[in-house]
Amino acid sequence: MAKPSIYFCGSIRGGREDRALYQRIIQELKRYGPVLTEHIGLPEITDAGEDATEGGDKFIHDRDVEWLQRADVVVAEVTQPSLGVGYEIGRAVAMNKKILCLFRPSCGRVLSAMIRGAQNGRSMLVRDYEPQEVNVILSEYFTVTFPSL
Repeated sequence: MAKPSIYFCGSIRGGREDRALYQRIIQELKRYGPVLTEHIGLPEITDAGEDATEGGDKFIHDRDVEWLQRADVVVAEVTQPSLGVGYEIGRAVAMNKKILCLFRPSCGRVLSAMIRGAQNGRSMLVRDYEPQEVNVILSEYFTVTFPSL
């Protein structure tokens, strides 16, 4: 099997506090396959979002949904609340995608029950973590989920 295509979700308009962490996660994810959304970690993307293209928000939505359809797996950093990330996860569930959600309890917030409660032990997994654990968690996840890697 070829390496899986990975769709990474992280907050943009919901807040960019974790951008550097997203960048680290994306770099690690590239070990397992192409990351369709590696722009999520770029420093030039602020909480205002991507620079407006001719198509604006509709273009971004349609492009991202197309990437989501192409992806074999979705990895979402869900610590920073984001309507967009929640929407992407919901669409991924409806598309029967494999989904890994990463949440840092040390942030002081509680993860939405709609995310944590969707965990089913098969296609949807939620992992509490600290940043220094990312490499191990991703290695374990991809080894189990894609044994041919």
